[in-house]
Amino acid sequence: MTEIANLKAGLIADIAAADTLDALEALRVGALGKNGVVTGLLKTLGPMSPEERLEKGPPIQDLRESVTAALAERKAALEQAALDAKLAAEKIDMTLPADSGPQGSVHPVSQVMDELAEIFADLGFSVATGPEIEDDWHNFTALNIPETHPARAMHDTFYFPDTTDGDGDGKKMLLRTHTSPVQIRTMMNGEPPIRIIAPGRVYRSDSDATHTPMFHQIEGLVIDKGITLGHLKWTLETFLKAFFERDDIVLRLRPSYFPFTEPSVEVDVGYTLVNGQRVIGGDGDAPGGGWLEVLGSGMVNRRVIEACGLDPDEWQGFAFGTGVDRLAMLKYGMNDLRAFFDGDLRWLKHYGFSALDVPTLSGGVGA
Repeated sequence: MTEIANLKAGLIADIAAADTLDALEALRVGALGKNGVVTGLLKTLGPMSPEERLEKGPPIQDLRESVTAALAERKAALEQAALDAKLAAEKIDMTLPADSGPQGSVHPVSQVMDELAEIFADLGFSVATGPEIEDDWHNFTALNIPETHPARAMHDTFYFPDTTDGDGDGKKMLLRTHTSPVQIRTMMNGEPPIRIIAPGRVYRSDSDATHTPMFHQIEGLVIDKGITLGHLKWTLETFLKAFFERDDIVLRLRPSYFPFTEPSVEVDVGYTLVNGQRVIGGDGDAPGGGWLEVLGSGMVNRRVIEACGLDPDEWQGFAFGTGVDRLAMLKYGMNDLRAFFDGDLRWLKHYGFSALDVPTLSGGVGA
């Protein structure tokens, strides 16, 4: 028994003197490992008689438990000491500016979408959405666009091959060419008065510096009693002044033709040349100025109102539409629409917006 007591005292002393985790691990293996001295003593209990095991077993078991506890206590102490040393060595100067790291940016199209939503919300409009895969009835027929209209041709519209809407009425399926179907669905599913804007992606078979097969559009619709062309002009004038953040916005309305509005007007905005750059604002007829078309609009055609199940003698309204990408180009000085969709990080870093630049009317929609 004296040998076990001496062994216990020696092992515990060695464990207490271990100054690294590696040294402590070596002691653990030497004592409790497969070929360790404590393990060897435990193996001697097997051949013993019950009487011998009852006599010699407890000191050996006490040896194992004491060594195990000493190892655990020393390991915890060494780990705490290592942590304290690391914390003492790795000091952070909190007065230094933090590294911000890579920063993303809000795409100009997303920013302009938010700006438009903010402006029209202040005018009492809500945002309406609809499917991008449409049938030709909502996209064309309900909008008074005849079967022979060029817009229905394959070279302008992306049709799905041999696909109908599944209702058995033979409606062809396509990628919507404008967000006007949202206006149709809103009039069919809701009750007037209606004041909505319909932003979203649209698709046309066209591609050059100012056209892409997919682009973004926003349309507006008002249906109410006693609506006139004067309401339309005031709305567009108020919208464009807020968007371009200028009070000298001058509009020119030109007669035009759209199947879904009657009368129809193209809306031009005056601009001036400043250091060779076109700046929106001012009278387009003034020296150094000009006119730029930015919107198509008009009073909603009676046939469109009837197609949606409303009485055109009771309800009137106006509609307008413009390209979101085009508005972004005019406001922020971009000259090639294709760059919007190239995914060039240099372009996005230059023209992108901070996530904190949330458009507000009080702070400036283009903050």
